[in-house]
Order: sequence, then structure tokens, then C-alpha cells
Amino acid sequence: MLKVALYNQSGSEIGEVELNDSVFGVEPNESVLYEAIIMQRASLRQGTHKVKNRSEVKGGGRKPWRQKGTGRARQGSIRSPQWRGGGTVFGPTPRSYSYKLPKKVRRLAIKSALSTKVNENSLVVLEDLTFAAPKTKEMKTVLNSLSVEKKALIVTADFNEAVSLSARNIPGVTVVTTEGINVLDVINHDKLLMTKAAVEKVGEVLS
Repeated sequence: MLKVALYNQSGSEIGEVELNDSVFGVEPNESVLYEAIIMQRASLRQGTHKVKNRSEVKGGGRKPWRQKGTGRARQGSIRSPQWRGGGTVFGPTPRSYSYKLPKKVRRLAIKSALSTKVNENSLVVLEDLTFAAPKTKEMKTVLNSLSVEKKALIVTADFNEAVSLSARNIPGVTVVTTEGINVLDVINHDKLLMTKAAVEKVGEVLS
């Protein structure tokens, strides 16, 4: 059974916690990780790009000149695509870029991401993470005691408003629950901080 150190909020090691090998000890699949990241990034795209075609451009209500006899090419509207200020042909229109991967692929991706953090010694397990009231200073103290200097993802078993608000103003620190844990967040952060309850819950759900 895979084991990692267990810390308290003061940064002191108080024991060990067992990790589920089928979740935190798998061989990371880089191709699946790549596919999952691309899928998430595509889903984040707003897709609000829009151009005007010839029916939406203002003006061009009358024919520029008569059809025959002028010696010039026939034209029906000054807002045709070939005219300056005319409509755009085949331009982007609002659309959704999101798509889904198979459920098994998504599960393997998150397992691979978690296992990667374990292999890199970037997983820190806390016995618990609680604050009496939202205090950014207290959250910074906890992070400093755990030697977290860069971007960190904090995962809790259940939503804790005090923890969420305490980390909200710290650049590079993100707080999610086990339901919101995802490949992009895990890979994008240098450290992964999880409470013991969150580790057990993730191991139970993904195994």
C-alpha cells in the first residue's frame, strides 16, 4: 500500500496516511492526460466570436449601377463581400467548442494526474484544514509552514466557506472540493494539498 506523510496545519508531520494504489499509484498515461487537458481548455472557450455577413451589414439597399451598358462588372450591392465594408464570407459565428471524452478515459486521466503528483512528491496530505473565520493571513501561515511557495491546489472533502474565502486573495492558490477536482487544475498547480478526508473520498470514488 502506498503511504505518504500526514501533516497538521502547523506543518508538523504527525504520521502517515495510506493511499489507494488504484488511484494514486497508477502508471501515468501522458496521451490520455493530453487529451483531457485539451478537452478542458476547449470547454473553457467562450465561442462568442461573430462577423457580419452581407445580410447584416448596414447599407447597400440599392443596386450601384444598372446591369448592362456601363462597361463595368455587374454588381448588385455595395455590401457584397468583394466591396470594402462589405459582409464577411465564411467568418466565425457563435459556437460551442466543448466536447466529451469517454468516462473511462476521463477517470484514467484524473488518476494519471494524481499519480504524477505523488511521483513528483508534490502531494501534501493534511489531517484537517479549518479556520474559525476567513483570514488570508492564517492561510498564508499554513502554506508557509508546509513550504508551499508557488501555485497550490487545495482539495477539501466538503465546501468550507472560511477556507475558500481565506485563499481567495492569494495569487496562484485555488480551493476546490473533491467533486470539483479536475485534470487541468491538478497539472497547472505545483503543489496539491488534500485533506485526509478528501484523499479517502477521492480514493473511494475513483477506485
